[in-house]
Amino acid sequence: MAPTLNITHIGTATAILEINGVNFLTDPFFSPAGTTWDLGIAVLKVTEDPALRLNQLPVIDAVLLSHEDHPDNLDDLGRQLLDGRRVFTTVDGAKNLAPRPAVHGMKPWEEIDSIIAGKKFKIIATPTKHVPGDECTGFIITGEDFGHHHDGLPNAIYFTGDTVYIEELDSIADRYHVCAAVMNLGNAHAPNKEDPNGPLMQITMGGKDGARLFRALKADVLVPMHYESWGHFTQFGDELRQAFEDEGISDKVCWLKGGEEVSVL
Repeated sequence: MAPTLNITHIGTATAILEINGVNFLTDPFFSPAGTTWDLGIAVLKVTEDPALRLNQLPVIDAVLLSHEDHPDNLDDLGRQLLDGRRVFTTVDGAKNLAPRPAVHGMKPWEEIDSIIAGKKFKIIATPTKHVPGDECTGFIITGEDFGHHHDGLPNAIYFTGDTVYIEELDSIADRYHVCAAVMNLGNAHAPNKEDPNGPLMQITMGGKDGARLFRALKADVLVPMHYESWGHFTQFGDELRQAFEDEGISDKVCWLKGGEEVSVL
């Protein structure tokens, strides 16, 4: 027995993960192409429309919010989806989004058992390394009806959130069998707040780092997201495909299509 996973990609890090019939939404972002944000040290501009608008969404049962303080992961439109819904995010994020009693702030490796749409899930927060000084989290999702791999480990689905590769994530493979790893890639770079005139720093994985983590996780399928639509990304779809080919994992990659439900597991 293994979980079922269908993914509908909406844009950047925003997707509906339908897991065993329950809809989780990642990093809600719904602003139209051309919208800009001045962050002081950088101006962000989105170049593509979301594949679905708010009024086209199915029922959303819970939100996996890797971080609330960057507009490309949560914009004003996306915030409307947080009211009255179970939201899993960082500790700081939960404070900043208060008062919303259904928002859970999680430290790295913290676990929450939750009944969502009548089914029991365990949500585990995972460490990340994104923009220094800002909190961010990834998520492992598992549950009683996910079953176990033949090695005895419980089956799980992993959403990386925004992060570069860090060795600490390798330990996920000691605790869970990752059936699908949904990765925020794009090899994004940003100015360093402490040295705004210095070299840009890497804040998300590229294809090579993603392949390295994928192998360390011993995951079955890699699902790339977060690699189009923004100027601070440096590696887009074509470059990513080439990187996966160079790394010899192309046959393990499941590509998403905007607005279309793709069966992953």
